[in-house]
Amino acid sequence: MSLHGDMEALFPAAPDAMATVNGWLRFLADQRSYAVNTLDAYKRDLRQLYTFLEGHFGHPASIADLNCLSPQILRAFMASRREDGAGNRSLSRGISGLRSYFRYLERAGQLKNRAVLAVALPKVPLSVPRPLTTKKTNDLIEESGNSVLRGQEKWIGVRDRAVLLLLYGAGLRISEALDRRRADAPLPPRDILRVRGKGGRERIVPVLPSIQQAIEQYLACVPYNLSADDPLFVGQKGGRLSPRILQLLIARMREMLGLPETATPHALRHSFATHLLGNGADLRAIQELLGHSSLSTTQIYTEVDREALLRTYDRAHPRR
Repeated sequence: MSLHGDMEALFPAAPDAMATVNGWLRFLADQRSYAVNTLDAYKRDLRQLYTFLEGHFGHPASIADLNCLSPQILRAFMASRREDGAGNRSLSRGISGLRSYFRYLERAGQLKNRAVLAVALPKVPLSVPRPLTTKKTNDLIEESGNSVLRGQEKWIGVRDRAVLLLLYGAGLRISEALDRRRADAPLPPRDILRVRGKGGRERIVPVLPSIQQAIEQYLACVPYNLSADDPLFVGQKGGRLSPRILQLLIARMREMLGLPETATPHALRHSFATHLLGNGADLRAIQELLGHSSLSTTQIYTEVDREALLRTYDRAHPRR
């Protein structure tokens, strides 16, 4: 991945610095398998830094300028971001990205400046996932199949139901589901999926018979002859299905079914983990199924389950 054409024109860095930006992004894409959305966010963060440094130095910043950066200059940059409306989460991601970029330069022997390490990460409030109830999840999946009522062809509803079942039944991220090729279709007797997630981590997830049946029904009615390397899930014109289509679908379903604003495609992954935990699944097993590198990331679902337990206790206890 690199910056091309008008993007480079909007990126006020000296040629030697621009080369390192492109090299770092390629490294993250090729060696670390970072998601496109993450790379785009890091790209924006670096562009904002170099724009700030151009104003500070009076010229596009070079590698020599980066070696002269002080913690005070970087804190002033973060303060300018905050004035522009950036919240703690965006600022924390930005500093993490800068630390990664500076480490890349240091390993390449181009930078001997650790000023970025003196800039503290802003505290990010703990974000508790908002899963749907089992009933709301089932209602959403079943209603998604009624494409004819939405004025669409029948196969589109069959496709939508199959995708949402895969998100909920296997705990996939939306990008992981839509990156499936036709050859990856988990049709009988194959009952597992090999998934490459964040950071290039690979995991194996089981596929329920109901998901297999839904995908089988979709493939039987999709009006395109899909080759092995074609996307498994395609849009109306036969190209790879866009995540935006599913986001808009669930947005329509929210109003129709009275779902909360937190109902999104990703909420189905949260629901997968929370419902497994609530039914006695081991936290380590859920960690493996979700592809989390650390158990602490998975433990957030114990907070969700605890909240549900307390609400049940509050409603049901005779001395409430």
